[in-house]
Amino acid sequence: MFTVFGANGNTGSVVARRLIDAGKKVRLVVRDPNKVAALRARGAEVVTGDVTDASAVKSALAQAEAAYLLVPPDNRSNDLVGRGRKIVDNYLAGLTAAQVPHAVLLSSVGAQRPSGTGPIVTVHYAETTLPKAGATRFTFLRASYFMENILAFAYPMKQDGVLPALGGGENHPFPMVATRDIGNVAADALLAPPAATQWIELSGPKEYSFVDAAAVASKILGRTVKATPVPLDAVVPTLTKVGFSENVAGLYREMIAALGSGLGFEGKGRAVRGKVTLEEVLRAGLA
Repeated sequence: MFTVFGANGNTGSVVARRLIDAGKKVRLVVRDPNKVAALRARGAEVVTGDVTDASAVKSALAQAEAAYLLVPPDNRSNDLVGRGRKIVDNYLAGLTAAQVPHAVLLSSVGAQRPSGTGPIVTVHYAETTLPKAGATRFTFLRASYFMENILAFAYPMKQDGVLPALGGGENHPFPMVATRDIGNVAADALLAPPAATQWIELSGPKEYSFVDAAAVASKILGRTVKATPVPLDAVVPTLTKVGFSENVAGLYREMIAALGSGLGFEGKGRAVRGKVTLEEVLRAGLA
């Protein structure tokens, strides 16, 4: 049995489909079973549960031979880091109780740093805490910036021809990756587990800047889209205006500042390039 958390999300859904395609027994853990009806129709077991609920996590991991783990965001949280630590602690307890042989954790670029990285500190905590589950080997999948994050600005790109570059640096190319590639690399690891804990640093087929992204969006939309810098001091008010809590907005400001100052991959484990281009992602989300 393979347990997949976040099976209705961009990465978890890909993992679930790949495992089902491979003929594996799959257990999906979701808050709303209706969102994975298609996967249930293909034979997946669906359990209702939340990663903040320790008993639900423990039950979902019972008898699992492997699991896909992630710390889902909550942009309205008033204590995002504390929430993330609780989720990680729940995973640790569940993995320990079930003696799960292998787990893939969706981690992040910059996870090597213990502080100063905003929400990324949560996966640093995960990478240093989960190995206490002594029977479990891990694949820590450190993903770069999600290409899909750019689609959060679909409205200003379509309506105003503006792609906000939070914190500036709009001309600087940096690693991005499509969530489809994340799901596929995670599934590959689950289907061919490592002999010992491993790290994978995952980026897309090439680096892109926000100027590059704006050019791609211009091509897709048939109108000029300009990458427009948003000063670092404007990040928190910009994010709170669209519904982020002060806590989360402040953490994102810290992360953006860290990335802008050179935070990147550690060079640990395997470096893997995905196949999905930024144009594929933006075309699917904008066209």
